[in-house]
Amino acid sequence: MAKHRPVTDEEREEIRRLHGEGRSRNAIAEHQRRSGRTISKIVAEMGLSFDRASMTAVATEARSMDLAARRLKLAEDLHVDAERMRRQLWQRTVVYSFGGKENTYEQHVFDEAPADVKKSILSAVGIAVDRSLKLAPPKDETGNEEGIALITNLMSGLTAIHRARQEQEATEGA
Repeated sequence: MAKHRPVTDEEREEIRRLHGEGRSRNAIAEHQRRSGRTISKIVAEMGLSFDRASMTAVATEARSMDLAARRLKLAEDLHVDAERMRRQLWQRTVVYSFGGKENTYEQHVFDEAPADVKKSILSAVGIAVDRSLKLAPPKDETGNEEGIALITNLMSGLTAIHRARQEQEATEGA
């Protein structure tokens, strides 16, 4: 008679992790050197399943969350860039050029950026801030979104009650 080795807590955690990665039952069984039946039983005990539709939905949601986090990080980086560029408006600036028949190099140092350079900097700052706000719009602090959601839910509930009463009256009248 074959001897069954008990499943350890560490193995259960590894099975949960592999399942969370979207691995199939057979792939987990092979990795853990267990039978597919054993893996199915453990996964069911954890309240999980190998239903592809739900696993796809979970994976899609995880991917969406990862992308949202990346967009937020990019938005933060763009704000940092905008702040760094804006500080350049008031710093000592070297303006240089190459030119003339001899292609000579000339430079001038100013206490702050000249007007045309400031205009370019401010344009770049505006673009960076605009893009960051599109990636991570500020939250509505007024509570309007919550109020609209509350009213929408209330109206849905009232509509359902009204329909139920109409159906009840129609069946009682028949």
